[in-house]
Amino acid sequence: MMLQVQDLGNSSYKRTWELQKELQLQRIENNIDDTLLLVEHEPVYTFGKNADENHLLQNYPENVKLFYTERGGDITFHGPGQIVGYPIIDLHNYKMSISWYMRSLEEVIIRSLDKFGISADRKDSLTGVWVEDEKIAALGVRISRWVTMHGFALNVNTDLAYYDSIIPCGIFDYGITSMKHILGENQNISKIKSTLSAIFLDVFQLKKMEA
Repeated sequence: MMLQVQDLGNSSYKRTWELQKELQLQRIENNIDDTLLLVEHEPVYTFGKNADENHLLQNYPENVKLFYTERGGDITFHGPGQIVGYPIIDLHNYKMSISWYMRSLEEVIIRSLDKFGISADRKDSLTGVWVEDEKIAALGVRISRWVTMHGFALNVNTDLAYYDSIIPCGIFDYGITSMKHILGENQNISKIKSTLSAIFLDVFQLKKMEA
């Protein structure tokens, strides 16, 4: 089976969450190909299944919706100017390892950022992608019968003020950044989506051959 990329443009978090669950079931039943969804959401805070509600601070904007999800991880933010990627893929075709999958997603983002002149890396024992001591991409996934959903969020032109109302991913010691903040100007979302898509396909097709 091939790996398909669908750009959903702007889509509500709830609608996209329902779509993910539907596609995950279809992929488990082998009715669709592996799929990567790319999307921008309205401003929302989402909690992972083991999130600490105290990591949502009392000053959070009332117009930001809250969602309690089945993904791993703590609280995070999604909103305009952020590219969210939801891979719906069957790890039977790659490697049945959650840590391997997470490191592979990080590799996609690190290689994509490098194309735009940003040197990013991992931090020991912390999930996500970092530029020095600031997180630029968060990861949180749900895997059922080795088929994935949820995924990653890359801050491109994101309004970082939204992070002032949460303890992102439950991490107190480090900050949050974006491509716009690092490069000093708004970035072309479409161009970054194209780069992410190409590198995602490259990384996962290569890893599929290695498996």
